[in-house]
Amino acid sequence: MTDLLSYWYPWIKTLHVVSVIAWMAGLFYLPRLYVYHVEQVEKGSATDRMFQTMERRLLKAIMGPAMIATWVFGLCLVMTPGILDWTAVWPWAKAASVMGMTWFQYWLGKRRQDFVAGTNTRSGRQYRMMNEVPTLLMLVIVASVIVKF
Repeated sequence: MTDLLSYWYPWIKTLHVVSVIAWMAGLFYLPRLYVYHVEQVEKGSATDRMFQTMERRLLKAIMGPAMIATWVFGLCLVMTPGILDWTAVWPWAKAASVMGMTWFQYWLGKRRQDFVAGTNTRSGRQYRMMNEVPTLLMLVIVASVIVKF
């Protein structure tokens, strides 16, 4: 199995990076949709239903599969011999940040349920602040992988 992972390493890494890009796009865009939804849309209106549809499709059709693909290809990279040195700090920092991004996606899913139920209590400002979470986590991940501290 490990020989196979080593052979396919460049393709696995490519698919991992593509998956991360798709996932990050959703993690950046969905909170922004929530900002517009809470600040510009009247509950129960046709626009409210349209936003809910956009948010559901982004979360379920793009972000969900991209997150799963990121995890699958990332775990394949982790299992590839000679790629990681677990005595270094950087793989642990990256792993913690990926867990943080996964938590953030689930948090966004819970907020979507609030919009569907008509019980959202968060402001546009709160969603704007939360929109910075994936940026901070991305910085840790990129620095971890490139600098390898």
